[in-house]
Amino acid sequence: MATKVVERKPLSMSEKTYLPQIYNGLKTTFNNMLKPPVTLEYPDQRPDIPNGYRGVPTLVKDPNGREKCVSCQLCEFVCPPKAIRIKPGEISEESNNGHVEKAPQEFDINMLRCIYCGLCQEVCPEEAIYLQDIYSLNGLSREELIFKKQKLYEIGGTLPDEHYKWDKKLDDARNGTGHH
Repeated sequence: MATKVVERKPLSMSEKTYLPQIYNGLKTTFNNMLKPPVTLEYPDQRPDIPNGYRGVPTLVKDPNGREKCVSCQLCEFVCPPKAIRIKPGEISEESNNGHVEKAPQEFDINMLRCIYCGLCQEVCPEEAIYLQDIYSLNGLSREELIFKKQKLYEIGGTLPDEHYKWDKKLDDARNGTGHH
């Protein structure tokens, strides 16, 4: 196998002194000194979050304070890194959500595994899981970053329900017109 030798162009006298490179570096520095700063003083100043930002997944309640999650486990099955774990639980007939078959007994999201892909929000038929615009998470241990059901509801809060699906189902259950 023949080796090909590539000859370098010899450096000029100014290139040997590095003066053009120093000049270009100083020029860049002085140009940036005259511009307004772009650095934010975090956490006092926060960046503007664009619409559609995919942040921390949380659980949300309907405007009446009821759990929207029905433990269908679609979010658990679709999660690529398997960050979501759900243990379904039964609901008593007398409860506020008695017309719903199941509710999560346990619902955990491991934020160390979550890749913020948004598939859980897209697949949820009840619109119970929602990606908030929170981008800063921290904890002192791994256990702190496994968000349990209570913490997920605290972060998620209540969102308006555009479909009023729960109220319609509850009315049907009370009137005996529900589909079985």
